[in-house]
Amino acid sequence: MGISINNIKIKPKPDFQRVLRALKRDPAIDRVPLYEIFSNIQETVMGDIIKKGDFKNEDAYMARVNVEYQYRLGYDFIMERSYMGFPLPSKHQGKDGGIQYIQAGDSLVKNREDFEKYPWPDFSKADFSRLEEVAKILPEGMKVMPIGPGGVLENVMMIMGYEAMSYAFVETPDLVKDMFDEVGSRLVKFASIYASMDFVGGMTIGDDMGFKTQTLISPAMMREFVMPWHKKIVEAVHAWGKPVILHSCGQLENIYKDIIACGWEGKHSFEDTISPVWDFKAKYGSKIAVLGGFDMVKICRMAPEEIRKHARLILDKCAPGGGYFFGTGNSVAPYVPAENFLTAIEEAFNYGKG
Repeated sequence: MGISINNIKIKPKPDFQRVLRALKRDPAIDRVPLYEIFSNIQETVMGDIIKKGDFKNEDAYMARVNVEYQYRLGYDFIMERSYMGFPLPSKHQGKDGGIQYIQAGDSLVKNREDFEKYPWPDFSKADFSRLEEVAKILPEGMKVMPIGPGGVLENVMMIMGYEAMSYAFVETPDLVKDMFDEVGSRLVKFASIYASMDFVGGMTIGDDMGFKTQTLISPAMMREFVMPWHKKIVEAVHAWGKPVILHSCGQLENIYKDIIACGWEGKHSFEDTISPVWDFKAKYGSKIAVLGGFDMVKICRMAPEEIRKHARLILDKCAPGGGYFFGTGNSVAPYVPAENFLTAIEEAFNYGKG
């Protein structure tokens, strides 16, 4: 019989102080905390334990599923996604019907006229009903750690399209600056709204800034257009006395010093073909907390005993000195085998307990 939510060897005892201490790189915490930005397998894992028909609406049902799933797996916080964002170009279904993406050439803003017509959202009117459902049933010791509606570069890139944005950097730099200002200022406001909530312990901003070999725009452009807004987002969350984590994929070696200078408490998302998480921990772990790093290819393809061995390898290299959270290299996508993920989490939760 394989591992499941019913037989997993985890005895939950959530304590959000563990998260705060780990983000401060305290080496004396009792165990390595767990971290993900989101999961798409919770309904599969929970199986028949929670029945949709027992709830008044979808928000109440999904809130209960998410809370129960994360509590039973030993997290100290509830991760919740934002349900408001920027209007984006129409999405195209992948061949399997389950993957959505935006083509590089899709664009809602290519010129000044488009910019003036674009329906800029008012984030002060965001719908927080799902978050409020979670708050009603939050277990003792836990806080909510929401992830915002994408980041500064991410949203500008998706609104304009990567191709149009690239041309605009050269042909209409004033338009690009205005795009970053409109997006950045709204994300600062949104981060402040989230951070002001009593049940929110901190938050994550996801801003994918690179691919396997380099940043999506030049480091100089990052410093001019992106980093000033990152710093303001961090300051907005810190104003409420709460931490904020950066999730960003890609090869970011040329801007890691800039990222750290913005004041983020932690950096999430690592891929072995770019840089194994333990290499980042060795180089930057004294300056910023390190989160995740179990490579997505490995967690999908390894056998359970291989997963246990690799989880211990990551923990042996990253846990010493504190400032490390165990998790996947990106997120618990729907293609991640549930048994593999549960195996890794069980191993990490009990790591160092003899």
